[in-house]
Amino acid sequence: MGKGRLEAFSDGVIAIIITIMVLELKVPHEPTLEALLPLWPLFFSYVLSFVYVGIYWNNHHHLLQLARRVDGRALWANLHLLFWLSLVPFMTNWLGEQRMAAWPMALYGVVLLMSAIAYDLLVRSLVRLHGPRSELARAIGRDTKGWISIALYAVGVPLSLWQPLVGAAFYVGLALVWIRPDPRVERSPAQV
Repeated sequence: MGKGRLEAFSDGVIAIIITIMVLELKVPHEPTLEALLPLWPLFFSYVLSFVYVGIYWNNHHHLLQLARRVDGRALWANLHLLFWLSLVPFMTNWLGEQRMAAWPMALYGVVLLMSAIAYDLLVRSLVRLHGPRSELARAIGRDTKGWISIALYAVGVPLSLWQPLVGAAFYVGLALVWIRPDPRVERSPAQV
């Protein structure tokens, strides 16, 4: 089957996720810069989450540019990814409201970890559908960066329970690693 509906649905869900996150930002009651200071945890969690959702949207877009079709397995893998991403607004708000406390930071990391695993399952389902010699399979390769990222998310979760700011540093670092679109996919001739 064609991939158009999957792309359109995913874009819509991701747009709603971002909209929900921004609607959770509350305006201070005083017209001073000092009134913004207590809101820094919520703003930090919003910016980090916005970046993560943007990274997934960007990489999802590039991934589907190489895919020619989807099947039922890919549809379910995509829904699995969207499920985990749909939890980002809740976790973002909880993390900010609880001022970056240990459990919210750790569970935020769990959502990031599960999103990364879900994205990997989507990639694998598309590679399986298109075959090991496909342009998609060649562009993805062994996906060392993806596997290392999953391992680092798994390390960040318990570190968040020990020291939430260390966990936050892990999550920020991983976002910086992924903020640039995947060069393997960008270089692919199918992108032209």
